[in-house]
Amino acid sequence: MKVVILAGGIGSRLAELTREIPKPMVEIGGYPILWHIMNIYAAQGYKDFIIALGYKGRIIKDFFLDYYAHHADLTINLKDGSINLLSNNGLDWRVTLVDTGRDTMTGGRIKRLKPHLTDTFMLTYGDGVSNVNIIELLDFHRKHGKMVTMTTIHPTSKYGKLEIDKDNQVHNFVEKPEFGGDWINGGFMVVEPELLKFIDGDNSVLEREPLEQAATTGNLMAYKHTGFWQCMDTLRDRNDLEYLCQSGNPPWREIVGVK
Repeated sequence: MKVVILAGGIGSRLAELTREIPKPMVEIGGYPILWHIMNIYAAQGYKDFIIALGYKGRIIKDFFLDYYAHHADLTINLKDGSINLLSNNGLDWRVTLVDTGRDTMTGGRIKRLKPHLTDTFMLTYGDGVSNVNIIELLDFHRKHGKMVTMTTIHPTSKYGKLEIDKDNQVHNFVEKPEFGGDWINGGFMVVEPELLKFIDGDNSVLEREPLEQAATTGNLMAYKHTGFWQCMDTLRDRNDLEYLCQSGNPPWREIVGVK
């Protein structure tokens, strides 16, 4: 099954790092967040990727074009330019890189991938990691038979929550609490190609008309994920993810229900 990753946005809220590189190439733990996202799928058996490129897409292309050489021992003969690979530490992934336009919206990027999307496919964003169980997600999707399954998560506040009594005494402090009862789009979707009929063109935003129409026609289902999930919208988010990487065992590598 193909895994589509939307990796073409500008990432303006992370401008400190995205002036020179696309947001999915921002590194955490020495590798682009895009690489971490792909590993979430690959660890669970899904290794056929389609990357929807846009802003500075050539940098993502260069990363994968050079990946084999950068992760293998080799001998280079500078006299004739010949290369002898001494070891192969490459990955058994298949990566299709498609330029979907610099200014194309999220829905439009998927529409441009139509020739590649003839069967059920996975879909996520190039800036969020999670320990979601992809196998259980797909099983849930197949059982309900609807057009789209969206992984939903409880958002957390960037600020600590205080419980204060009438005398202004703080009785409890919770760092980054969950918002009560709300569910939001966490990406990590499973999609039937029929969704493309709800996408008009390049200016179509996936999260508006296409998913709204899927919902109103009874074709959007929520897979509720209560484990780890974190997007990288800001420099603070990136630094939080880097801190988790430095722990040596970031939580998105511990897939829920998989030992």
